[in-house]
Amino acid sequence: SSLKVTGVDFLKSQNTRQHHTDGYNIKNLVVRRGQPFQVQVSLNRELRAGDKLSLRFGIGENPVKNRGSLLSLKPEREDVNGWKISLVKKNGKECLLSVSSSPDAPVGKYNLHVKTGANMFKPENGVIYLLFNPWCEDDVVYMANEAQRKEYVLNDTGYIYVGTAWSIYDRPWNYGQFEEFVLDACMYLLEKSKLSLTDRKNPANVSRAMSALVNANDDNGVLMGSWSGNYISGTSPMDWIGSVTILQKYYKTKKPVRYGQCWVFAGVLNTVMRCLGVPSRCVSTFNAAHDTEENLTVDVYLNEKGEKLNSLSFDSVWNFHVWNDVWMRRTDLPEGFDGWQAIDSTPQEQSQGLFQCGPCPVKAVREGDVYLPYDGKFVYAEVNADQVYWLVKKVNGKEKYFKLGTEIKDIGQNISTKAVGQNRREDITREYKYPEGSKEERMSMQRAYSFIRPVGMGPRSGYASSRQTLGGNTQPLVLRDPVTKTGLHLQITNTEALHPGNPLEMAITVKTSTPGNWTVELTGSCQLQYYTGKVEANLGTIKETIRLEGTSEMQIPLKIAPDAYMKTLSSMDGEVLILVTAIAEVKETNDKLTKETSMRFEYPPITVQMPETAKLYNDFTCALMFKNKLNVTLENCKLLVEGLGLFKMTTFDQGDIMPGRIMKSEIVCTPTRLGEKKLVAKLISNQIKGISSEKAIVVTE
Repeated sequence: SSLKVTGVDFLKSQNTRQHHTDGYNIKNLVVRRGQPFQVQVSLNRELRAGDKLSLRFGIGENPVKNRGSLLSLKPEREDVNGWKISLVKKNGKECLLSVSSSPDAPVGKYNLHVKTGANMFKPENGVIYLLFNPWCEDDVVYMANEAQRKEYVLNDTGYIYVGTAWSIYDRPWNYGQFEEFVLDACMYLLEKSKLSLTDRKNPANVSRAMSALVNANDDNGVLMGSWSGNYISGTSPMDWIGSVTILQKYYKTKKPVRYGQCWVFAGVLNTVMRCLGVPSRCVSTFNAAHDTEENLTVDVYLNEKGEKLNSLSFDSVWNFHVWNDVWMRRTDLPEGFDGWQAIDSTPQEQSQGLFQCGPCPVKAVREGDVYLPYDGKFVYAEVNADQVYWLVKKVNGKEKYFKLGTEIKDIGQNISTKAVGQNRREDITREYKYPEGSKEERMSMQRAYSFIRPVGMGPRSGYASSRQTLGGNTQPLVLRDPVTKTGLHLQITNTEALHPGNPLEMAITVKTSTPGNWTVELTGSCQLQYYTGKVEANLGTIKETIRLEGTSEMQIPLKIAPDAYMKTLSSMDGEVLILVTAIAEVKETNDKLTKETSMRFEYPPITVQMPETAKLYNDFTCALMFKNKLNVTLENCKLLVEGLGLFKMTTFDQGDIMPGRIMKSEIVCTPTRLGEKKLVAKLISNQIKGISSEKAIVVTE
């Protein structure tokens, strides 16, 4: 009788354990390339010497052999495109086969059919998902360190660092790469990318395509960006606590989800890359330059009151910006650029006609090799541009620009990511740049400049006419501004905690350090701005003339009453910061100095109370408490709660919480997975955006 297949067992639990894919919440078999997996084939009779048996793996719409999209594998034959199968053992009508895929196979979904002679068998759930393999030495995403693989591939929770260089804080984020439909959403993005099979072998091409598809620009991708402050027609970027809801919604509707800002784009791209098997981390840079003209300077314009002006420049300095690093060997580049590569899905600038960015080798940024693909100049400028301050004065009814000075150390500070295996911030600035002022830094900078060739150093506003007021100012670039003759120094601090509803109490300290009598004109201003550097409101200014002698200092207070800012703060939806700018001018020497500091509001905490351990499938109760210690009513409060493997994302309306009142909520959680799991809670209201907290619990059998 002719040989027929009666069934195929994908031995899911054993294979997925060996392939570190047992976390994926999916019926199908998920395996990693370059590593063998086993399938058990049941037949209608015993396998004999002359029988023909082959496994056929097809990828894409119409798989064909000559395009490499259909692989027909026979036991003990030579490999096909680096794949081969072998017979492990025969046992009556059963035979156990081992399948080894190539370590550079295209990633994606493969349809398996088993052919015996003229008979073709199509197994149930016969679609196999093939991913990149950081555990396989021959895969270009190979990562040698197990603790790093656990963090950068398998950890489904983490932190994204936000705030200001002055006060960094962690925002818990649920990546959730193993949750239901997330892998399917990633596979849908791969198909949507129209990458060729050859391109799908290479994580550099895949990560570049994903950086384009996570934003909705050009291609109806996952997330629509918005920095408008009005998010009525969607979800405010502040209100997400993870990627899962976003990717599930996108997969279901196939329409962009509204709305994202940089940390949301980075959180989702991190999920996508980890889900596909590429080691990935979220990277936050404080004071990140968005240099539209690639000349490594960003201009900041101040009026005579010391207030920053919005409208003049297309460049900006973001208080923080978040992108991703992905780990791989770069086979397309000269040696020395393997390892972390920066990719960015926040739609800022087009690259080769699409909103995509990277992969750009982090080592190339450090060495100044900005000509290397992809987008080296843009990433280099984000962490290395200089800020040039200009004072805009009206002279005879015309606006004139006066250069106040250049700040060379501020951009690209405290580059941060979550530490491996620990809930703390790791500073990775040294991976991106050499120490400020070191010989290596200067060499790297000169190298970068030789590829970028900055044009003149005039101010770059959107208006050509204003350029002329400087008269051909194209002096060669000075890497360091000269120290002022008076040793003038400015420092900005807050003297009381910055609680919404309280007066904002800050101070500007002016110091001189050289002998002589000095008259200093101090101008200071306080503004509310979004994290992108866009000013939303002027809150107040001071102007004082102070006299200092030799080495001395004086502290000038700057105080803003609650009435001056609370209304604006309630109407702003987003990451809002307090910007203080100071300009000091020494009468005797004409020295000018400017300094700005951004600070964030401080909020009372949410406390999460729950047991330290729980048993699988046994419910436990979790209590969430919040006391409003502010002296303003928090209107329209919502509590968002999500715990991967514990509690599905839910929003609870809490109404208004008066000053001094305590909010208490109890939820019942059901642990569905083993190991350490986290519950994340977030409180949002009109007055405050995003107080978050988390608590871990260990789930045992």
